[in-house]
Amino acid sequence: MAYLLIFVILLHLLTLAMLFIATMEKSWWEWGGLENSDLWYNCRFDNATGIWLCASSKETEWLQAVQVLMVLSVVFSSVSFLVFLGQLFTMSKGGLFYFTGLCQVFAGLTVFSASLIYTLHHKEILQDSRELLSGRFGYCFILAWVCVPLLLCSGVIYIHLRKKE
Repeated sequence: MAYLLIFVILLHLLTLAMLFIATMEKSWWEWGGLENSDLWYNCRFDNATGIWLCASSKETEWLQAVQVLMVLSVVFSSVSFLVFLGQLFTMSKGGLFYFTGLCQVFAGLTVFSASLIYTLHHKEILQDSRELLSGRFGYCFILAWVCVPLLLCSGVIYIHLRKKE
């Protein structure tokens, strides 16, 4: 039982860290290594000064939807972890972690929705950026997609997890 508890906690912390990185880092779309775009900024690397020059992304409705859904997923997953810790110490023997599991499932569904919107509408989101054919999806976009099954699986594990003493 202790190994299962450690596994569930580590899985939750891993997915929470991946969600935070996918939401805040600057690589949802990239053009080589010198220019990239994320949910908040479009950045270019200046070779002369050796620094990244960033400007706010143009706010489109699709980009705002992705931003909101990614932030919501981080909130759902964070609340889920805090509630789990609270339930772990206050719940009576034999109790189930329904609320924690549902929060994780909602986090997975919001990340799924955000990633799907970005996949289908990246041309509208990046409309004022460079040529899209020379670019590709960045690692934060891939992290977001990796989080989807992990969050859904951890949500199902929480729903079936029973507190034993």
